[in-house]
Amino acid sequence: MTDRYGVIGNPVAHSKGPQIHAAFARQTGQDLRYERILAPLGGFVEAVRAFRATGGRGLNVTLPFKIEACAFAKELTDRARDAGAVNTLSFDDGGGALGDNTDGAGLVADITLRLGVALAGRRVLVAGAGGAARGIVGPLLASHVAELVIVNRSPEAARVLAARHAQHAGVSGGAFGDLDDRGFDVVINATSASLGGNTLPLPAPVFGRCVLAYDLVYADQPTPFMRAASARGAAQVSDGLGMLVAQAAESFLLWRGVRPDPLPVMAELRPGCAAIAPR
Repeated sequence: MTDRYGVIGNPVAHSKGPQIHAAFARQTGQDLRYERILAPLGGFVEAVRAFRATGGRGLNVTLPFKIEACAFAKELTDRARDAGAVNTLSFDDGGGALGDNTDGAGLVADITLRLGVALAGRRVLVAGAGGAARGIVGPLLASHVAELVIVNRSPEAARVLAARHAQHAGVSGGAFGDLDDRGFDVVINATSASLGGNTLPLPAPVFGRCVLAYDLVYADQPTPFMRAASARGAAQVSDGLGMLVAQAAESFLLWRGVRPDPLPVMAELRPGCAAIAPR
């Protein structure tokens, strides 16, 4: 039988997951089907159970359910436990549900391998402290960044997230207003502001030395965050499509035991994209 997988979220109609995993399946010779599942707010657990009851083998989890997925999983990988959020669920025949978080690995791979930006020694700003931010902070710190600052509309949430990683030197959290005239090498938007067409209250000096401004949201056109970053001097901007493909490859490896190559799939989704040497 063809194994069933999917992506669950709200909204979810925009997800490119079915196209990505179909490409991975062709590339690796795997027999699977991947679908979109719209779960009502407050109905995540019921939707997951219904999918599983009809033979579902695994799920990617997107906004706004990553923290709920962490609570649902019966077992967590180290990186999911570190993040406190889950974006990948894998189901076994005995009723187990393993939760993983592939977001950070996907982001780091896209930044360093496809976009060619080395992270070691960089000063990094992360805007947002929700489920998306939780998944990327640990892997960014593991990339030996010099400093990582988290800002959020609720400063306390940023401080709590920073405190989860207090064993790393150079990590802190606070409010957008705390930034003043500070500049950063890499600025990452881990909020959902771009989905609503909104910008962030980031001071212009934040982008003065910026080599990369990266929006975790992906879109066919530059996002409001990308446009603002470019206007304020960021040398390079990117949306999160490359991260989506790279983290999907990590999920595919967990489910199927084989790692697909994300670069040909990225080129298929967005012709003209190419990997460049790190700098």
